[in-house]
Order: sequence, then structure tokens, then C-alpha cells
Amino acid sequence: MSNDIVTRPDLMRLYKPMEDPKYWFPAKRYGWGWGLPCAWQGWMVMLGYVLLMILIPLVFNPVINWIEFTASVFIATFTLVVVCLLKGEPPKWRWGNTDDEV
Repeated sequence: MSNDIVTRPDLMRLYKPMEDPKYWFPAKRYGWGWGLPCAWQGWMVMLGYVLLMILIPLVFNPVINWIEFTASVFIATFTLVVVCLLKGEPPKWRWGNTDDEV
């Protein structure tokens, strides 16, 4: 009796295991780029980026060590964009419609 669900194909389609979302960052509805994360992995990436943006000025004084400060911010931002490119929806210009037309 307990194996009825496993053996009945019509019920198997109702019991799909939860999967991780395909993308961590959905595309924006208007414009080019990504919106807020839709998966916990994306939220962890954003949390890491925000923490870096808080810590970098504490480690590198922007007035005294401006080269290190600028380089650190650039590297952190570049890394965020690369993660968004790899784990987000493909970027393209969007006008708000949900179909694939540009």
C-alpha cells in the first residue's frame, strides 16, 4: 500500500522533489541586469558583498590607501558581476513584457 505512489506514474508527477532554482539572480523586468536574488545562494553572495563593502574602508583608509581601497572595491564588484553572469539569467535589455521579444 505504501508503494502505490511510487508505482503509479499519474501520481509520480505530483510528488516532485524540491529542486534548487535554476538561477540565483533573476533578470530585471526593465533595463539590463539582475534584480534581487531568488535563491538562498544568491542572498549569501549579496551578504558577502555587503560585508566586504563595510570591511574594505575599515581595512584600507580611502584617504591614505586610496589605491588599495579602489582595487579592493573593484575586485569585489567584478567578482559579484561574474557570479551574476554565471548564476543569473542571461542579461539582455528588457522593456517589461514577459515574452522573449526585445
